[in-house]
Amino acid sequence: MGSTGRGTVCVTGAAGKVGAFTVHHLLDHGYRVVAVDNVPHPASLPAPWTRPDLAYLRTDLEDYGDTVDALGGVDSVVHVANVPAPGLVPPARTLNRNNLMNSNVFLAAAQLALRKVVWASSETTLGLDFDVPPKYVPLDEDHYPYPTTTYSLSKVVAETMAGHISGWSGIPFLALRFSNVILPGAYAEFPSYWDDLAVRRFNLWSYIDVRDAALACRLALESDVTGARSYIIANADSVMPVPSGDLMDRAFPGVPRTRPIEGFETLMTIERARTELGFEPQHSWRDEVASPGAQPG
Repeated sequence: MGSTGRGTVCVTGAAGKVGAFTVHHLLDHGYRVVAVDNVPHPASLPAPWTRPDLAYLRTDLEDYGDTVDALGGVDSVVHVANVPAPGLVPPARTLNRNNLMNSNVFLAAAQLALRKVVWASSETTLGLDFDVPPKYVPLDEDHYPYPTTTYSLSKVVAETMAGHISGWSGIPFLALRFSNVILPGAYAEFPSYWDDLAVRRFNLWSYIDVRDAALACRLALESDVTGARSYIIANADSVMPVPSGDLMDRAFPGVPRTRPIEGFETLMTIERARTELGFEPQHSWRDEVASPGAQPG
């Protein structure tokens, strides 16, 4: 891994789930942070939000001038602001708003000659909800692009933009294809998944602990990666107490396997993130919830 070069990082979407944990993770590792969101100062989120190495700006990333102002004076940006899922607003609005925010951040980063852009893409670019079975498992970054909603399409468009703007500017653009992000308190819900394979079939039973999502953001900032690269960011295991090969046998019989599936390993491989970013998830539901011996059908 490269030298950390601790500096000032803008985190967009800072009042959201991944954004808030990333702000505090970066502060804990010696960065100064400019936290940006379109809501008032998030005093109700985990403290401390008032400290000398943290500034909070209420900013409209759909306005290019606001975006340039927010990124002015920082070294890099971690861009996790977007409409965060399909179905929250009408489909066209999801696509248009995300495209506008992403293009504004990417173009402002190029205009300001930032050192690096780390940004939130999505596992949804890989074919979720898998009404059409995956082409193979474990899924890797090349199982792409298979958008099935305007949300996932907005991420595909952004990855395309990132590749071209990185080429024009020479700035590394690292897309983190986050799996379903889980707060620590959500592990208590995991046993409710175990009696029915279909409950979490939509993303091949994958997840990412929000603390590990924040870790991935920092490791991406500190990496030596050049150009535009994309990474699946998932936990190393699945949400299920059933071996992953058995899950595929039951839910997706006949889907080819590019290699043997070992134990409870994630069906969205994180080998690229391990190799290029040094990413290794630190948190698993298996440390929080007792795993049963029962095998759901």
